Amino acid sequence: MQLNVRRTIVTVEDRNEAEGRKAAAPVRKVAVVAIVENPLAGKGYVDDLKPLIAASVDLGAFIAARAVEALGPHKAQSYGKAGIVGLAGYQEHANALLTTAFANPIRDAIGGGDAWISSMTKVAAPGTMIDVPMNHKDDVYVRSHYDGMSVVVPDGPQPDEVAIIFCLASGGRLNARVGGMTHDEVEARKAKASA
Repeated sequence: MQLNVRRTIVTVEDRNEAEGRKAAAPVRKVAVVAIVENPLAGKGYVDDLKPLIAASVDLGAFIAARAVEALGPHKAQSYGKAGIVGLAGYQEHANALLTTAFANPIRDAIGGGDAWISSMTKVAAPGTMIDVPMNHKDDVYVRSHYDGMSVVVPDGPQPDEVAIIFCLASGGRLNARVGGMTHDEVEARKAKASA
């Protein structure tokens, strides 16, 4: 099975200030949305979703290239994924497109990612917003990186489409101060393990 990408949307946000305090360095957040034709739309229950999972590998590589380009000179510290299925499909169609098979090309493109990737999927009409949860790419216990992006495609997904979304951020929340493990501690642990 080959997925037909009908449209791609890339959103870039640079956060420079929060709570009246300027950031030492801006945090860049990127959302890449691939609107794909749903090959299972309108077909009712389909037991074997392995063809969707297999096809998602190329989709992951496609999204990875756009996400890394949008991140620019920044290095990814956190990530998240989501999917909105058009009304002629089922939620499990998005989940099949968001497994590890899809995510591994993105992990490869950003230089790794040891942590699981937060995810959200739903079936919805065009223009429905989805909140994409995000966490640190190497350790889910880095509280400063519990964040997200709200994404909406005004005219999608159409009933026979799936919107597949991947988000990256170059840092955690500005002014995060609830304790816990830090990004620097995770980096030091990784450096020690690879030494």
